[in-house]
Amino acid sequence: MSGQSNVNHLQGYTMKEFMLRILNEIDHQDAWPPEQHQQFLKSCERYIEKLKTEGRLRSAQPLLREGVILSGSKEKWKTVPFNESGEVQVGYYHILAKDINEAIEIAKGNPEFEFGTTARIEVRPIKTREENTGFVYPDKAG
Repeated sequence: MSGQSNVNHLQGYTMKEFMLRILNEIDHQDAWPPEQHQQFLKSCERYIEKLKTEGRLRSAQPLLREGVILSGSKEKWKTVPFNESGEVQVGYYHILAKDINEAIEIAKGNPEFEFGTTARIEVRPIKTREENTGFVYPDKAG
């Protein structure tokens, strides 16, 4: 993508960028036997490969279940453990879809739903450009 627009062309459609923010209980995999965890990982790999083959995947990464939440400002910074609520963002997918309905259908195929009942996926359009100023947000460092 050139970085000049939030659209790509795929299969004759103008494609927009979406973030699939994967949320789940922090301990949802704790009781899984090793075989189930391996099946889940293989299912994720197949899902990622399918999105790549279709030209829909920009990036995807799991997040470690550690970190902090930072709040405040200047000299009043506060950090708290990120998992106080029990639900955490376990990963994300940055995808291309023609509209939000298609992005929702792509999200429905995520393996988190196949292997558990506590997953939620937030489907959000990505703003890549400021209409008022024309500023284009970078999609890569540098």
